[in-house]
Amino acid sequence: MAFLGALFFGFVPMFLFAAFVNWLDRYEKEPKLLLGAAFIWGVVIAGGGAFIINTVLGIGIYVMTGSEGAAEFGTTSIVAPIIEEGLKGLAVLAVFLMFRNEFDSILDGIVYGAVTAMGFAAIENVLYIYRNGYLENGWEGFWVMVFIRVLLVGWMHPFFTAFTGIGLAIARMSRNVLVKIIAVPTGYALAVTTHAFHNTFSGLIGGLEGLAAGTLVDYMGYAVMLIFVIWMVVMERSILRKHLHDEVANGRISQQQYNTATSFFQTNAHLAALTSGTFRPTSRFYQVCGELAHKKEQLAKLGDEGGNRVIIEQLRAELAQLAPRARA
Repeated sequence: MAFLGALFFGFVPMFLFAAFVNWLDRYEKEPKLLLGAAFIWGVVIAGGGAFIINTVLGIGIYVMTGSEGAAEFGTTSIVAPIIEEGLKGLAVLAVFLMFRNEFDSILDGIVYGAVTAMGFAAIENVLYIYRNGYLENGWEGFWVMVFIRVLLVGWMHPFFTAFTGIGLAIARMSRNVLVKIIAVPTGYALAVTTHAFHNTFSGLIGGLEGLAAGTLVDYMGYAVMLIFVIWMVVMERSILRKHLHDEVANGRISQQQYNTATSFFQTNAHLAALTSGTFRPTSRFYQVCGELAHKKEQLAKLGDEGGNRVIIEQLRAELAQLAPRARA
């Protein structure tokens, strides 16, 4: 029963967190299949790989130093941040290399990084809740660990790995070779640094005071990241406003559809679509609006890399087909 409870509280909150991140990606959502693959990578490859590598290197440090303290500190503050952020970051890198056309903005980098990290956090939370909570201190320890892992530090791994995603996204969207070279290692370095700081800071203070201080610093970081994400959403909205004007002028979409496509909430259109049986074409229509605007922005900034012109014409053709059935 305790292990099933650990599975529930390990995975379900992370699914909900991932759904919230997907909801924040207002205008050009990522394919669910890719997001699911990223989450599974976080669980299996990053989570399983990190457990094995961290354990082996931790034993190696102990053999070399003969000190349990040195082994614990070396593993927690040095080895784990480097290995875990590297394994999580590989999933974002795979999307960056293999599905380049889906990597359209800095917000996309954050989404892929966060969702991968939530998969990692889910399996790590199961381990902590069951092993460090229930097996060590019974049901009291179980609930204490649920509180700590879900409410206090539930967002830590998405926060760390978002920096890797930002670095890859900056490299994707820049034409400057120097920026491309610097952005990726800088993003990874920030992910490792914030991870190492989190693992070290509260431990140096110790006790409940360390937990409280660490949580305060964590939430300050989360707040800054949330503000940055909201700013990115506002920037994406401006891209849609800029590039969908032509589609209204050319009669591909109506003014009312333009207004809905560029609003932060599209609730009325989707509710109307549900009651009229046109939810699928309506949902796809506004997704295509976002994709078209981003491809036009990439054409303006990066030129015809990846066949942007062809993709734009394909999206326009799909838009024309969907527009008559899309609710506004």
